[in-house]
Amino acid sequence: MTDRLQYGAIAKILHWLVAALLLVQYPIGWLMPDIHRGMTPGAAMTFHVSFGLVILVLIVLRLVWRLTHPVAPESSLSPWQRLSSEVMHWLLYVLVLATTVTGWLFASFRGWSISLFYLMPMPMLASDNAAAGKAIDGLHQAAEWALLAVIGIHVAAVLVHVFFYRDRIMQRILPG
Repeated sequence: MTDRLQYGAIAKILHWLVAALLLVQYPIGWLMPDIHRGMTPGAAMTFHVSFGLVILVLIVLRLVWRLTHPVAPESSLSPWQRLSSEVMHWLLYVLVLATTVTGWLFASFRGWSISLFYLMPMPMLASDNAAAGKAIDGLHQAAEWALLAVIGIHVAAVLVHVFFYRDRIMQRILPG
């Protein structure tokens, strides 16, 4: 398997789809009302969990694609930049996976019946368990904040490359 020098169309599409869905997902999660025990989740929760499941599927596809279609590190980067880039990307995968899976587990432990965009019922990963739900909710919130912080660092690094280094690193993942 030969490393490519540029990301292919599939990698770019998956990357930007996940990025766009996260831009939708965070506001829905923050703006939806608190749901307490015994309440039925409304549209906001249904869409939040539905988008989360779509993000989960896309990030798994993106991870499989990355493993089967590796891209060589940019040769112009210093060793510390290559290492930090690699660590940052793997951390993003781990945190997106952790955030989506803990969200799905939280809904499952709450015993909610949730559908995928009101089209089909979603399978629950666990049975109703209030104590586990509370613990998983804490993990979900920690994962979402950690993911947001890592996304911020990732975007800041990209902007440094675009405006300070001017090394065209960003071109590797842009559409086209």
